[in-house]
Formats: sequence, C-alpha cells, structure tokens
Amino acid sequence: MSAVPLTAPVLARHDLAAWADNCRDAGRTIAFTNGCFDLIHAGHLGSLAQAAASADELIVALNSDASVARLKGPGRPILPENDRAALMAALRAVSAVTIFDEPTPLETILLIRPDVLVKGSEYADADIVGARDVVAAGGRVLRVPMVPGWSTSQIIAAIRKLP
Repeated sequence: MSAVPLTAPVLARHDLAAWADNCRDAGRTIAFTNGCFDLIHAGHLGSLAQAAASADELIVALNSDASVARLKGPGRPILPENDRAALMAALRAVSAVTIFDEPTPLETILLIRPDVLVKGSEYADADIVGARDVVAAGGRVLRVPMVPGWSTSQIIAAIRKLP
C-alpha cells in the first residue's frame, strides 16, 4: 500500500484498456499524456492541469525505470517508477496512471484510443508519437506551453552542485 493517498488508480495495461472502455461507454472523453515525471515540479502541474481540462478523464503513462534510464542516462530516474506512479496518482488532475517500458507510448495510445493526445509545446507536431493515429481516429492533439524556468534536469543539476 502506498504511503501517499491515491485519488486515481495505477493500472496495468490490460486493466487500463477496460478502464478506458468503461469511461467511453459512460460518454466520457479521455485525454492522454506521458513522460518520465522524475521529480514532479510546478511545470508538470501546470501541464497536467491543462491536459485534464481538455477532456473528462486524464490518463498519464509513465516511462518505466528502464525506459527512463535509456532516455536520460546513468543516475536516472531519481525516483523509482512505483513512487512516481503513486505521486502522479495522488494528483487531483489525474484520473488513471499506467507504466510503459517500450521506447515510446505508442502501444498504450493505440490501446486506449484517447480523444485528446497532450504533449508539451517543445515537441513539433510531426514528432508527437501517436498523433497521426489519434487524429485518424477522430481525436485531436493538444500542445501545451512549457512553464518557463522549470526542468527536472536543471533541478537535478542544481541539487548535485549543493555542498
């Protein structure tokens, strides 16, 4: 059991599909976003709030520990995937959390078929994994602006400089 009170479930992929189908059957729209979310900061909170406002439910897919290490290099993630998932699931804006190990979240996107695919504005439309699939299925892509001054990598670098 998590020490953090969860407001959203942390679901395995096969359970996530059923959860999404139940939402859709109830007439609810689904937004999807993904990331490492290693050290959650104000920039993440702002992006998640915008993502949550774009649909009735927000699914957050977290990169697994192995996936974060492949993307970010040695020493990452700072927090293990189960802790990151629990922190994400405790956020009011988040409706469900899942963890993926693949290089991209494409399999998860195709499985849940979100109405809105949300990524940061630092990504070009052509670089957003799953964008073509979501649009082809009648959904849309939302690029949310970055909150200036917030970066997990910058925070980690500042911490490492401390005496």
